[in-house]
Amino acid sequence: MVVVNVASFVTGILTERRSQFPRQSPMAQMFGVYAQSAVEVFERDGKTALASYLDRVEHASNIHAVLFDNLGNEVSGRTVPEGVLNAISRVTDDSPYVFYFLPQQQRPIAAHLVRGPQGVTYVLAGELPKLDFPGPPPRLGEPGSFAFGLRLIARSFLPVLLVGGLFCYWLARYLSTPIVQMRGATHELSAGNLGARVNQKLLKRHDEIGYLGRDFNVMAGRIESLIGAQRRLIGDISHELRSPLARQGVALGLARRNAGPQARPALDRIEREAERLNEMIGQLLALSLVESGAERLESEKVDLSAVVKDVADDADFEARGRDRSVQVVTNESLRINGVSELVRSAIENVVRNAVRYTSAGTSVDISLTSETVKGNRFAVINVRDHGDGVPEGSIKDIFRPFYRVEDDRDRKTGGTGLGLSIAARAVHLHHGTIEAANASDGGLIVEIRLPIGS
Repeated sequence: MVVVNVASFVTGILTERRSQFPRQSPMAQMFGVYAQSAVEVFERDGKTALASYLDRVEHASNIHAVLFDNLGNEVSGRTVPEGVLNAISRVTDDSPYVFYFLPQQQRPIAAHLVRGPQGVTYVLAGELPKLDFPGPPPRLGEPGSFAFGLRLIARSFLPVLLVGGLFCYWLARYLSTPIVQMRGATHELSAGNLGARVNQKLLKRHDEIGYLGRDFNVMAGRIESLIGAQRRLIGDISHELRSPLARQGVALGLARRNAGPQARPALDRIEREAERLNEMIGQLLALSLVESGAERLESEKVDLSAVVKDVADDADFEARGRDRSVQVVTNESLRINGVSELVRSAIENVVRNAVRYTSAGTSVDISLTSETVKGNRFAVINVRDHGDGVPEGSIKDIFRPFYRVEDDRDRKTGGTGLGLSIAARAVHLHHGTIEAANASDGGLIVEIRLPIGS
């Protein structure tokens, strides 16, 4: 809008012609009448009569004018105003009227070319009244053109720019506000809120944005339906697998009684695989719980320091049987608003994962501290192991379900690839973050950051 207005303004100045102005300006027409009369008086009555006529004109209209013949001689005997000689040099048959302001003068200068009754050309030139003259605009480059342009901008261009700017701002807001709302809905959907939908007010629009909003809601509903069905399927399958596993355990016990020593290694292998399958089913059920209904669980005050201590004690008891240990380095007394079961599950899964991969004879170090960022207080839980770490290209993927960096290693350690994904989902439900990074001296550090409510 600004570019179009500026272009129109400049184009109007560049294309204006002085030859059109005498037919439009009353002052130009009046000055032309004075010029024609002055020539007729001069040719009929002489120089004295001309001077007397120009005196009467100055008294009546405050125009101080002089007359020049075709040789450039002043024939009225009056004082020639400053700038007049420049004016008479500019008039031609194609542009018989000239008007401009001199920078050092307050009154405008005008010159008009006329042809007398005897066919001789004359130029009447002089100073016009300071206030009552509407005057034609000077061309670019002429004296006074810059000051005239500034006045024209202040009077005409700026009001148009202001009104147009307000209209364009309203139009931009009208077009961008629904897009911002849709962007917020897409962010909610990508953050895991499958119930995110576009505002109903936007859906009432009968334009492309309204159509896009309706399509978005259809898409989001379809995604929510598919993921919900997937979660229910995982939960149902996990529940159904528990029964045959239980019966398998009973059958395994009976087989141990009746089988000889030669069958014991095979039965031990069956028992280990059954325990691993049972652990995976338990984790699938936990993941299904976290993703399908944990948002509706009742929130309460959770003592993080107590949870960290309990998790560390349980994990240390199991780790010592594998020549490893778990120790709490720092345990600041902190409380958050959340679901105690989910918070414990998140910390426990991270710690057990660290115990699984830390090297023999080393310990898993846990620290609980607080940190304030931009006025917001967070509880920071760091869990560090002393293992081989994770390849840099795989760090972001370890929180995905069933993702395992090395399948052979996970088979040896019993990993299922679900622990960290359960922890990540539980942390996100508490509006926190979970990140992993390799330590500079070896091992992996997992950081859980949870907001501390007032």
